[in-house]
Amino acid sequence: MPKIITRQFETQAFSTLSESGMPPVLARIYAARGIAHSEQLETELARLIPFNQLKSIGLMAGFLADAIAAKKRLLIVADYDSDGATACAVGIRILRKFGAIVDYLVPNRFEYGYGLTPEIVQLAHSAKQPDILITVDNGIASVEGVATANLLGMQVLITDHHLPGDELPDALAIINPNQPDCPFPSKSIAGVGVIFYLMLALRAEMRQRGVFTEKIKEPNLANFLDLVALGTVADVVKLDSNNRILVKQGLQRIRKGRACAGINALLQVARRDCQQVSTYEMGFMLGPRLNAAGRLDDMSLGIECLITDSDEYALEIAQQLDALNRQRREIESTMQDSALRMLQQTIETQGERLTASYSVCLFDQEWHQGVIGILASRIKDQYHRPVIIFAPGNEGEIKGSGRSIPGFHLRDALDLVAKRHPELILKFGGHAAAAGLTICVENFELFCTAFEQAAQTLLTPADLTRVIETDGELEPSEINMQLAEMLSQQVWGQGFPQPAFNARFYVENQRVVGEKHLKLKLIKLDSGDKKNNQQSDIIYDAILFFYNDPLPDIIDAVYRLQINEFNGRTTLQFLLDHWSPLDNSENTI
Repeated sequence: MPKIITRQFETQAFSTLSESGMPPVLARIYAARGIAHSEQLETELARLIPFNQLKSIGLMAGFLADAIAAKKRLLIVADYDSDGATACAVGIRILRKFGAIVDYLVPNRFEYGYGLTPEIVQLAHSAKQPDILITVDNGIASVEGVATANLLGMQVLITDHHLPGDELPDALAIINPNQPDCPFPSKSIAGVGVIFYLMLALRAEMRQRGVFTEKIKEPNLANFLDLVALGTVADVVKLDSNNRILVKQGLQRIRKGRACAGINALLQVARRDCQQVSTYEMGFMLGPRLNAAGRLDDMSLGIECLITDSDEYALEIAQQLDALNRQRREIESTMQDSALRMLQQTIETQGERLTASYSVCLFDQEWHQGVIGILASRIKDQYHRPVIIFAPGNEGEIKGSGRSIPGFHLRDALDLVAKRHPELILKFGGHAAAAGLTICVENFELFCTAFEQAAQTLLTPADLTRVIETDGELEPSEINMQLAEMLSQQVWGQGFPQPAFNARFYVENQRVVGEKHLKLKLIKLDSGDKKNNQQSDIIYDAILFFYNDPLPDIIDAVYRLQINEFNGRTTLQFLLDHWSPLDNSENTI
């Protein structure tokens, strides 16, 4: 059973926000997210961190300005996820506005793996013959790939946001807020944000050189923030103040109908109104459709969708991406059923040994390499353990994708395994929450044992209990459409979670809708687990998605406020994230 706790906040921050005129409930919510002054919530573009705080950005902008003037051939090498696709689209679109000769190449994950490998450099050299390679959302660990490019006479410019290793590539210039000695304070910026910042610096450099004329007009780079917002949200980076500005500004463009043809087409196939777009649609509807191309096919399809100006062509590609995403869901569902059966069989044979395990590692010869990361995430959510899912790779090898829980740095854990068993892992990389690796298929059982030992070294039993953080209880006077509308105006996401509240409810009525969801009528209980005076009871509408079994009469629930629009009516609704039967032995959650 998850443990539900209330987020803590600094009293001084709460007081400062309240004194600024902010309603107490909002002051409490923001103070619990580290906001100390209302200015931290402002999202004007003028409040963006200046681009010159990124180490080497002026140097790289100068190189690019020279290359454009000399008509050199530029090639963007992208990653195959949504961040990489949007970063590539931003680079292609803006560089062409600057008059650059630029093309792109995105590695097929099944043939070349991740990053600027020597193999992808060789392909770039033979197929595209560029003068300069520009990486987006990758490259910081591509020591061998950059060395190969240098030998072939190609210069390399790296833009990335991932953590560097012990050795940096010998590139012409590197922009990465996480590289040593970079003063840029937003360490959580996505790859698409990094290339956008480079384009800001390049425009400033070209403006200083007097490049912009009637023939090459100076572009308004705010026009590309829809792509920056999508990549930032889809990559699930922490939404610090700088990222919130980028996302908020991009959302505003989309809601005004000023997004690029590709984003509009993705919204159309997802059956979403651009005026109602939020970070939810970006993260759970647009991002997965883009990612489906990289998971099952070739991310070039997603990039083409984002760089075309043709509404018809964008819609044609978006429909293909939608079909791929449906195919991905079917594959994922089959794999998840298989994984759960595998775990159930293990429980039946091992009993308490599995429930006492600190980690989960699974492999099946039939699983799809492009979907194992999603499956790892699903199993991690269900069992609250670090999970690594393996699928067949190259001859004699299997590739794993892992997802972790709070308190367990997955890359560090793999590094610990590699140190204890030097020949076990062929290669690995990643960060705290997600990582990938390759091992020999015959070493799977040995890896499972070694990874479990690492998990038991780095985790405590308390870490294995899922914790749900809420913003506490709302008073009946605070539960209203006004609060729901105020909350809907903010950008919520990773590291800046959407407010959730907890309370005890009497289930007045429940019925199944859409065959798999529960539509509820709830009455909030007082501290004594009693309904208030019947005449003053307020009945709240609520929805519990993907659950259709009857609930008990009284429940503990974690919920979010939602504005529900149906048949032309707008009403307040609770969206239940979690529920449990009421434990009458306790007085509080």
